[in-house]
Amino acid sequence: MQNTLRQKLAHFGRMLQRDLFPRVEDGLGRPLSAKGKQLVAILALIPLRRFVPSSNGWNGRPSKDRYAIACAFVAKALYGFRTTRELLGRLKVDQELRRLCRWEHEDELPHESTFCRAFAEFAQMELAHFVHEALIRETQKGRLIGHIARDSTAIEARERFQSPIDQAAEQHRHKIARQNRGCLPEDARRVERQFYMSVEDMLAEIPKVCNIAAKRDSKGNHQYWRGYKLHLDVADGQIPITALVTSASVHDSQLAIPMAEITAQRVTSLYDLMDTGYLGAEIAEHSRMLGHVPIIAPRRNARKTKHQIVKGKQPPQLTWAQQDRYRARTMVERVNARLKDEFGCRQIFVRGYAKVTTHLMFAVLTLAADQILRFLRP
Repeated sequence: MQNTLRQKLAHFGRMLQRDLFPRVEDGLGRPLSAKGKQLVAILALIPLRRFVPSSNGWNGRPSKDRYAIACAFVAKALYGFRTTRELLGRLKVDQELRRLCRWEHEDELPHESTFCRAFAEFAQMELAHFVHEALIRETQKGRLIGHIARDSTAIEARERFQSPIDQAAEQHRHKIARQNRGCLPEDARRVERQFYMSVEDMLAEIPKVCNIAAKRDSKGNHQYWRGYKLHLDVADGQIPITALVTSASVHDSQLAIPMAEITAQRVTSLYDLMDTGYLGAEIAEHSRMLGHVPIIAPRRNARKTKHQIVKGKQPPQLTWAQQDRYRARTMVERVNARLKDEFGCRQIFVRGYAKVTTHLMFAVLTLAADQILRFLRP
């Protein structure tokens, strides 16, 4: 019986090389390409069929196979196609990709509108989210993870955002709801309230509408974007453990506690690595309550004047051991770069929070499976 993750992956790799790849190549009549082998391995690893609904037994005209369409969306993320139209164009001319997605002939391909309706169904049922959660629980359950790196990245969207009047009305409704709840004072900060809330209540309070936000880069320049923000918890090996999507204007610190709770339910880790955006006594205290060691970059306490730099009281700095561990936080930056450069997250053409989240989660799911499979590569 396989006990460790490395033994399980070694057994899975032998199954791919001895059984699965030869059978697929016999069916195609030619050797698989490198990208084809990667797609076959990812589809074999992720528990996609378990969560895709089946339409067998319904009366009337039979619907297209939703599992084949779900496999096509995984291929869309892996090949980096920006739109469904690009995916359909490739399926029509690429026999290998088409047969790996369970369509034998070109005339069996569904229409583009069928793909759109299926994508809307997957967005409503949060298919990619549940498949990613199951993948992480099954592959990382028995693994002791050293570091969890937490960060967010900007996601630009092509949709209109709420006007300031609509935003003010929504904030007023949330304010009245908090007053009626009667648990904490009205002016309590969200991070403080999260200590007394469940994960579902925390996430329900986070804004999820498209809006405009700004951030300052390492050179001090402001960058503006319209859309959303993708928050990630990444484990050693560049494996995304938790992914959440919020409005672009949500501060990173508002997602620190709920993401830590979700990640702790899925894996066992030791250190939480966060940048200055997560600096706060409540976040560090919550990390210690979970049995973790928080390592948060301190804020630079220096302000520039017209003539000189006035240095005030310097905040506590990281020790040399903490600095050495904090260098591992760059893995979340590499994951963000791969999602945008390789998995089609730089340009989002779908609209609405549910569809944008599903598009991003298919990319996160595919990247997580690819990183897990890298343990098999020499």
